[in-house]
Amino acid sequence: MANGYYTALAEGLMDGSIDLDTATIKVALVRGYTFSATHRTVSDVTGAGGTINGTSAALANKVVAGGVFDADDTTISATASAVNHGLLLFQSSAAAGGADVAATAQRLIAWYDTGTGLPIQPGTGTVTVTWPAANPKILKVG
Repeated sequence: MANGYYTALAEGLMDGSIDLDTATIKVALVRGYTFSATHRTVSDVTGAGGTINGTSAALANKVVAGGVFDADDTTISATASAVNHGLLLFQSSAAAGGADVAATAQRLIAWYDTGTGLPIQPGTGTVTVTWPAANPKILKVG
């Protein structure tokens, strides 16, 4: 297990197809997935055996400053009681924002399965995701 950024994040930041402060960014509980930096979309994660067990609402009060991305802590409603969940950070809308696009177009940003409170072992109900208060916060580029 290891945390990691997807190659698609760097590409998306450079070509404008990922916009952390304008697009809708969400986080999902995922189990049964092995991180691959080459995966590009949420459908790649589920196609590789990952099972999504709940997704947050759009992250609120997003801030991009000094190469660091942060937002308010959030919650996810877990739909099943299961073990070994990581957190999948992804852009669920087009770069300009708006409604969610199909899973085949939802761009992957980062995978977290190592750290305080990870992996997550939810029962059914609400899981609180508390982002680090210090760098790298949700993610740091550069």
